[in-house]
Amino acid sequence: MGMLVLCMVACYLLVDGGSGAAAASGGEEVHGGTPDMRMPGYLYIRTTGRCTPQFWSSGREPWPNTVPHDSSVSKVFGSRLLERYEPGLTLLEATQRNDDIGSSAFSKLVKQSSAALLNAYSRPGFPYSAWEIKSLVLEALVSESSAASQAEQFKQANEACN
Repeated sequence: MGMLVLCMVACYLLVDGGSGAAAASGGEEVHGGTPDMRMPGYLYIRTTGRCTPQFWSSGREPWPNTVPHDSSVSKVFGSRLLERYEPGLTLLEATQRNDDIGSSAFSKLVKQSSAALLNAYSRPGFPYSAWEIKSLVLEALVSESSAASQAEQFKQANEACN
């Protein structure tokens, strides 16, 4: 809670702190000759470590050649995924999904497993191998509780990865 308050105060100071001086000088320069660089007026907190789905969907790092971002999840993980996901769903779309919050465990599973697979191919020391991830995903498709449990395990591995 204390960290959130600190972030909100810092964000407020960055956004509002230079606005008076910018208005007085026509927006060209602010205190000490630095350019007026206004920040957005909202606070957006999201886990963006180097191994999370959000990181992989951002394009900040090239994807492993083994799995291009336009590969369909059914081709990468196996045709059994067609029972739960649309045929055209790509790995990039899976990492970009927003429906994993408060929705089905299968949405969480495809998002976290896609990131885990990318991590397995590109991060030495990631706790799962690519084949292990593919097998665990197929096993998790049997029930909502299995999918939720496996998605959470992948999420923890993704967030702990460097």
